[in-house]
Amino acid sequence: MMKNLVIGQSGGPTAVINASLCGAVQAWKEAGQEGRVYGMLNGIEGFLADQVTDLTALSEEELKLLRLTPAAYLGSCRFKLPEDLTDAVYSAVFDNLREMNIGYFLYVGGNDSMDTVDKLSRFAARTGSDVRFIGIPKTIDNDLVLTDHTPGFGSAAKYVASTVREIVLDASVYQQRSVTIIEIMGRHAGWLTAASKLARKYEGDNPILIYLPEAPFELEAFYQDLEHAFEKTANVVVCVSEGIADAGGTFICEYSDAAKLDSFGHKMLTGCGEVLESFVRDRFHVKVRSIELNVSQRCSGMLASRTDIEESAMAGAFGVHAALSGETGKMAAFQRTSDAPYELSCYLEPVGRICNQEKKFPAEWISQGGSDVTDSFLPYILPLIQGEPERIMENGLPRYLYRQPDAAARIKP
Repeated sequence: MMKNLVIGQSGGPTAVINASLCGAVQAWKEAGQEGRVYGMLNGIEGFLADQVTDLTALSEEELKLLRLTPAAYLGSCRFKLPEDLTDAVYSAVFDNLREMNIGYFLYVGGNDSMDTVDKLSRFAARTGSDVRFIGIPKTIDNDLVLTDHTPGFGSAAKYVASTVREIVLDASVYQQRSVTIIEIMGRHAGWLTAASKLARKYEGDNPILIYLPEAPFELEAFYQDLEHAFEKTANVVVCVSEGIADAGGTFICEYSDAAKLDSFGHKMLTGCGEVLESFVRDRFHVKVRSIELNVSQRCSGMLASRTDIEESAMAGAFGVHAALSGETGKMAAFQRTSDAPYELSCYLEPVGRICNQEKKFPAEWISQGGSDVTDSFLPYILPLIQGEPERIMENGLPRYLYRQPDAAARIKP
């Protein structure tokens, strides 16, 4: 019997998340499936509200644009399914799946999204449903376990390294002593902040200091690090993860009582750069500024890595083929087989082994004292930022695919 596929996007978007969407739609079409590919508008939350759109109707030109479009074309959500599988929300989801004749369910997202895939696949198993559930990885934080890296990380890393390099040049134009603090995304994992190491042009170049959440951060040690840094240069650039914390586990941003909670109960970490800015100003009496890169790290399509785009599309296509072959409760993961030349393949991991865990930045890649990243990180990160996509421009600006607000409609088979 002909079945349809539904796909959604969840969590924070990336510069390449839509490439996974594009890869999935193209793989479905190339497989000769008669069913439709439906997109959930605003993830599982939108699906529960009967908000879907027909992705099979996208033309080849639109798919080409979609592949290069940052942010989540379908919209996203932060909706956590209940732990209790007897909750009425599960019956509501599966009622919609039956009504739309869905046989395959793909969800593109990070840790909490994989938790959704895990719970839905377990509910399907206990109720005898034949719907196949597959997770497609996505996160700029690169913190999903059991995969070499995640789509979205390479492009965000390229943006961070490029932007930090430009800030370093700007910070060096004056002869007076100064400190520039750059705050980079990363709640508990410092992968993205570590990418700022790529901004250096030579040994001893800025950013001289790099601090990750994996190493305890103490203000007095920071003071000593800055004193040593001033012995090398008058203009010091410091890169910090938003989630740096002291040895007792208190986030540095909490020193200003700025941390709040999101809908998942995670602390919303912003402001550690401002805390450090005040500290440096009070202790060193030099020119100091803090810069928060914020959402630009995940939405810069103009600095997307071609490698990242291609791998994101590959993950989406692989997820479709896995679902069609009968797999369920799995995530499409990456396995690196070589650094030079860089080679990669996809494989499946049980999603239950991935969700609700975090892959930390390796301790052996953090320098003694916790104020830098070692060169051992370079063979891992460099392949992921390579290549420039063939961008589509219009009047000097990038051309992207926009979804019309009235594209939402309840579609029945």
